[in-house]
Amino acid sequence: MPLVAGVDSSTQSCKVVIVDLETGALVRHGRAPHPDSTEVHPDIWWSALSQAIEAAGGIQDVRGISVAAQQHGMICLDEVGDVVRPAILWNDPRPARAAADLVAEWGAGETGRREWIRAVGLVPQPFHTVARLRWLAEHETTNAARTAAVCLPHDWLTSRLLGSRKIDGLVTDRSDASGTGYWSVLTGEYRRDLFGWALGHDAVVPSVLKPSEPAGLTHRGAMVGPGAGDNAATALGIGAGPGDVIISIGPPASSQRSSIPRSPTPAAG
Repeated sequence: MPLVAGVDSSTQSCKVVIVDLETGALVRHGRAPHPDSTEVHPDIWWSALSQAIEAAGGIQDVRGISVAAQQHGMICLDEVGDVVRPAILWNDPRPARAAADLVAEWGAGETGRREWIRAVGLVPQPFHTVARLRWLAEHETTNAARTAAVCLPHDWLTSRLLGSRKIDGLVTDRSDASGTGYWSVLTGEYRRDLFGWALGHDAVVPSVLKPSEPAGLTHRGAMVGPGAGDNAATALGIGAGPGDVIISIGPPASSQRSSIPRSPTPAAG
């Protein structure tokens, strides 16, 4: 009976399920809580994942593991892979003004929104990574300057499962990359100009893996999958296919805004 493990690192907790690869039957599972906050140090997520794995009876006998995690949690790393500051979660409203500024800098009203959609397929909102980078550059200049790589929760947990701290080895998938605000869903490539425009300088971003492309192996030899953001993983879990419509309901974002404007002109998309 070959076994595989799935990880759900959500806002409130980390869950690990171990199932029979051939039948999908649940074999065992574990859970560990996350703190209630809009900022969390990623080490806490790793600790919770370790606890959940232990509660599930370990993963020494699994052949593969993959991580789904809350989307839009910005993790900044320095040159040696150390965390620069606690991760800013999707529910932190502070980048609201930064998001509005990014849109306005490409044109007033509908013009700016259309240009962003043409460039990357979305209009920046407070939870998108590109808005968080702008907020960081404006409010925490030292931390912004230290940032040598930027990734999201499932990217970081995947790197920890692989036992790697090298920032140039970070990987992600299309679902999480598409929510950053600097990855184009049309071209399948990063818009490095938008990334640098928001942060103030370029930095490492995770390589985007194909759905069936492995991220690597754990130290025990289990294959690590590319993983996904939580909403994309949900679509897989419920068996959604072409033409299906899925509605994901969550709490509304706050309208709180910061107060520091900025107005450079980005490259055209």
